[in-house]
Amino acid sequence: MKIKKGDTVCILSGNDKGKKGEVLEVIPKTEKVIVKGVNVRKRHVKPRKQGEEGGIIPVECAIHSSKVNVVCPKCNKPARLGYVIEKDEKVRVCKKCGSKLK
Repeated sequence: MKIKKGDTVCILSGNDKGKKGEVLEVIPKTEKVIVKGVNVRKRHVKPRKQGEEGGIIPVECAIHSSKVNVVCPKCNKPARLGYVIEKDEKVRVCKKCGSKLK
């Protein structure tokens, strides 16, 4: 997967189309990502220990990686990524402007 934890991504389709957020977690086995503030669901939590509070908590759920694009820090637009090999290292590159991503 070309998307990594900490990347800023833009949602391409669904209820949250157009929103931008940071990737909190990447799940390569199912090709899904969890993005901060996107695909938020309500989770009903029961108190397990004494003194712990229960209630309804908003939780970010996973979204398929094909529905997100990485936002290039230079051109500030969602762009596809490519790879370039420099000094025995694979570097991610924006396909629109050619700038390198960390």
